[in-house]
Amino acid sequence: MKKIGLFNGMLFLAFTAFSQVIPKEEVVEAETLIFPLQGDHVHGSSIVALPNGDFLAAWFQGSGERTADDVKIMGARLRKRDKEWGAPFLLADTPDLPDCNPVLFLNEEGKLFLVWIAVQANRWEQSILRVRTSNNYNNNGAPIWEWQDNILLKPGEGFAEEVAKKFKELPPNRAGWSEYAPLYDEMIIDASRDVKKRSIGWMTRIKPLFLPSGRILLPLYSDGYNFSLAAISDDDGETWRPSLPIVGRGPIQPALARKANGDIVAYMRDSGDAPTRVQKSISTDNGETWSAAEKIEIPNTASVELQVLNSGHWAFLGNDIDDGRYRVALYLSDDEGESWKWKVYLEDGEKGEGGHSYPSLIQTRDNRLHITYSYHLQGNQKSIKYLVINPKKIF
Repeated sequence: MKKIGLFNGMLFLAFTAFSQVIPKEEVVEAETLIFPLQGDHVHGSSIVALPNGDFLAAWFQGSGERTADDVKIMGARLRKRDKEWGAPFLLADTPDLPDCNPVLFLNEEGKLFLVWIAVQANRWEQSILRVRTSNNYNNNGAPIWEWQDNILLKPGEGFAEEVAKKFKELPPNRAGWSEYAPLYDEMIIDASRDVKKRSIGWMTRIKPLFLPSGRILLPLYSDGYNFSLAAISDDDGETWRPSLPIVGRGPIQPALARKANGDIVAYMRDSGDAPTRVQKSISTDNGETWSAAEKIEIPNTASVELQVLNSGHWAFLGNDIDDGRYRVALYLSDDEGESWKWKVYLEDGEKGEGGHSYPSLIQTRDNRLHITYSYHLQGNQKSIKYLVINPKKIF
């Protein structure tokens, strides 16, 4: 009990270190729903800025998530100089399977990528990574897709070795397992030896990180293993291979940022034991291997996002609470996440009054931040919200 009290006390001191909470109205330059509130389940948005000044957003939509075969990937376009998004259109639909978690990005040559998952057997751990690309995306509606394939990853024997090694580096398991039940760590280590399990079920959620070398790191996670890895491409997205895993008890949906010294930091949603906090891992070899995940001071239940700004500041975006999705906060740091000196509440409601999560965050050349996230109200009223923030009004 004394150790737990000390831990909570340290967390309290960490959060009192915030120097300034900025009122939302002082920094938000635009705020709108991409489409009117409606009854379908809409979630998991992604946004990309196109070279012609348009913005393209994607999300999944249907009567549910992995158990609803009508779920498809939808999108909308905000034309340059327009204030309202155009009508939604279809981006992808695998027949008779739920399609979820779209990610949009441009490679170095300006080719548009849509990566998402098709959920086989209505189980997250059976998901297949899919990809579409286009060079013809400046029309009014959906891009004209020119190529489509699956992204197939085959983690080797080093995967299981890394899982066993990293679990030894984690603190003792506090989950309170019964003497008659197998230990969590041992079950995951055993599953990591299964070639079929580790070759399937890797899922998208957050945009990739581009390294100065041209390498692309696409963050992925597994609900089967309840941890993460990165898909690595050294040929501008033509082919992909897996990194070694980011091992921990529940570090999923990684968001990536590169430090000035070249280290890559992953912030991850906490799907592990209490207290729920953002989990962190570091790679010192361009995403090939990762440190065992550890919890940091930021509370977390549902989602994270991370962006290194043009100014060198870091932006963290997510649900900084441990009991729901009713609050979304933007944090800003001038020391690469060692401390967070500014905070803006984008949503700050009451528990039970709605859920807002799964944000996507990018920055454009004019330094403005463009954000989308799921906007769910009581009464099954749902949309995707879009905001534009001027960080120059913060620091």
